[in-house]
Amino acid sequence: MLRRQFVRENPETVREALERRGIDDVNLDGILALDEEWRELKSRGDDLRHERNQVSSRIGELKREGEEEQAQEAIERSGELKDELESIEQRADELEDELEARLLELPNVPHDDIPEGDDELDNEEVRRVNFDDLREFPEEVVPHYDIGEELDILDFERGAKVAGGGFYFLKGDAARLEHALIQFMRDVHREQGYREVFPPVPVNSTAMTGTSQLPKFADDAYRVGGHNDEPYDDDDLWLCPTAEVPVTNMYAEDILLADDLPLKHQAYSPNFRREAGEHGTETRGLARVHQFNKVELVNFVEPENSDERLEALVEEAEAVLKRLGLPYRVVLLCDGDLTFASARTYDIEVWAPADDMEHGPERGGRWLEVSSASNFEAFQSRRIGLQYRPERHESAEYLHTLNASGTALARVMVALLEYYQNDDGTITVPEVLRPYMGGQERIEGHDPVGESAVGAGRRE
Repeated sequence: MLRRQFVRENPETVREALERRGIDDVNLDGILALDEEWRELKSRGDDLRHERNQVSSRIGELKREGEEEQAQEAIERSGELKDELESIEQRADELEDELEARLLELPNVPHDDIPEGDDELDNEEVRRVNFDDLREFPEEVVPHYDIGEELDILDFERGAKVAGGGFYFLKGDAARLEHALIQFMRDVHREQGYREVFPPVPVNSTAMTGTSQLPKFADDAYRVGGHNDEPYDDDDLWLCPTAEVPVTNMYAEDILLADDLPLKHQAYSPNFRREAGEHGTETRGLARVHQFNKVELVNFVEPENSDERLEALVEEAEAVLKRLGLPYRVVLLCDGDLTFASARTYDIEVWAPADDMEHGPERGGRWLEVSSASNFEAFQSRRIGLQYRPERHESAEYLHTLNASGTALARVMVALLEYYQNDDGTITVPEVLRPYMGGQERIEGHDPVGESAVGAGRRE
């Protein structure tokens, strides 16, 4: 969150940040008015305490001097001051709670040098990779959801049967491929110096608030044992929307040492989000689903190193796609497309060729975001109370947090199933994944199971 003093002293900067992000439902003037009233009450409370201390000291003196009537008046005045002070402190505490809640509505301030724009169409492409030597494709590349069902390795119908739309089964070689991707990514990031953690899947409301999923994005999350339109408290649990939440909050209310930094964690987890099918994007297949696996990279660094670490973090996430041989691009997000907590974000988007072969990658292709690498600066650490000491004898300061997906597996799976298709309907397994699949070079599919398969053409 933004520091209260920063908001108070830089209202136009905050107002500009809201405008740049296209946020018009935050009453900044109301927040500033609350802060002013709170400060006036605190000042009045200080004055009352000072007067009461003086009156209390005077009571003893008056009694020693035999001035009983004046002493009684001082006692009565002390009682009045006590009552007024209690009333002021109660109101100040109420304002404090309201002000803290309202400050949670304010997004981070974007870096000055990021592009201006309204949405993803205004993002700035930084580079494209693996496009110089595209593999030869079949005459028609089949969308991943169709070839997945033809090979009987993806099953959306049975996924919907047991969990509803937006859920699916990976079967046979697709399940093996997913596990291979997870292990491959973990190994890549271990080489990059990441320490692995395996976090809890449910997270509480405090953790969700700490990384800014709450209160802004409550509607996108899966709440355990309650409805999203009902009030929640710190004891409520939510299904993890990203491992960023538990891993960042591992160190809530901690004080780290400069010797601990940079601290780099990777975490595999299943993730759950309600947003499937929104924003006019494709709703078929794996590109936007309610449950997906992901390997998350979380960094904790000293403030002066966070911009440099962000650039390195992007390269660490890119390494996965480079080794898989998948074409991709890196884009710098415009201010209107930034996430709530981020000051600067790069998206890594993989190219999937199905449905767009007549245009090819130079005409834009079909881009799927598989990683967002973000620098949150002190926005999250201030919300969770995470600090560090530059030196053991120095005062604690808020450190900077960053994260990226390394990467989101469902969309990488889309790209693999489409980019590595062959003329005979099989799918080539990328060379780097073969050791994780017992040396298997191709996915040839499986025979369907059950009466529904009869007459549908079992694989010969």
